[in-house]
Amino acid sequence: MSSLHSLRLASLLEGASLLLLLVVAMPLKYGLGLAIAVRVAGTVHGLLFLVLLSVASRAYFERAVTTRSLLRVLGLSTVPLGFLAAERLLRREADREHRCP
Repeated sequence: MSSLHSLRLASLLEGASLLLLLVVAMPLKYGLGLAIAVRVAGTVHGLLFLVLLSVASRAYFERAVTTRSLLRVLGLSTVPLGFLAAERLLRREADREHRCP
């Protein structure tokens, strides 16, 4: 699996975990008093964010993404639904990679 493909996957998983944390776990905690939901979802999200950072650094050092794209992807990872914009950006990077030898 290429580092760019790995970055796309890590970004999608991290974004989905953020949505799970905000849309499912937080209402469970504050609506039903189930604090364990945030603890579990928050832990998973934190681990996936660390994976995203690791994969992003690998992609950067292998020159699969530009500095600007890397910073945009990492910035978008902090915004709910930002992973959708990051996916579009990374898809364009992948298209450029396939066109240029």
